[in-house]
Amino acid sequence: MRDFRLYVILDTGICSKGTDIVELAGKVSLAGADILQLRAKSYSERRILKVGRAIKNLIQGNKTLFLINDRAELACALGADGAHLGQQDLPVKKARRVLGKDKIIGISTHSLSQAQEAEKQGADYIAIGPIFSTALKPKMTPLTLKIIPRIKEKIKIPFVAAGGINLNNLNQVLNSGAERVAVCRAIIEAQSVSWATGKFRQRLYEGKK
Repeated sequence: MRDFRLYVILDTGICSKGTDIVELAGKVSLAGADILQLRAKSYSERRILKVGRAIKNLIQGNKTLFLINDRAELACALGADGAHLGQQDLPVKKARRVLGKDKIIGISTHSLSQAQEAEKQGADYIAIGPIFSTALKPKMTPLTLKIIPRIKEKIKIPFVAAGGINLNNLNQVLNSGAERVAVCRAIIEAQSVSWATGKFRQRLYEGKK
């Protein structure tokens, strides 16, 4: 977990109509995403399982980890690598009982206090954001880049900067102290998702030995 850099959110609500989310996942995985998260708020459980299995089978053999948003029980049923939970989802301890000790549990956090609580409860990583305005969290006030050095100082588990991050502002995020970013729209809406994924990966890993 500590070596990952590029975390891509496959949000079915943002994908253009007619997009094959499984094919998209395959392209992003092959282009170098470290983690894929399936975020399918409008999907039924049956559909999440169907799509999730197809993605898992397609990227099997790649180094990409596969997480399910919100639904720890579906992540368990799929044999996914773990689940990413929001503030209103299962507490970490209950999710751990569902998933088992070897699976990954991440938590969305929107303040330093939430990040510290997630770490205390045993999360494997946190996402902190939104850093900038984002369609995924339209009602939330951006935390701005100022939160990143505070999180880096206080949090020992890996953290992912999230929310409105694109190739134009990526350097600002990295210069603020983040090493890992979660990206959604800037990749899945790109004219070439493979090119965009590769470009993010190149920038994130520059200088890393």
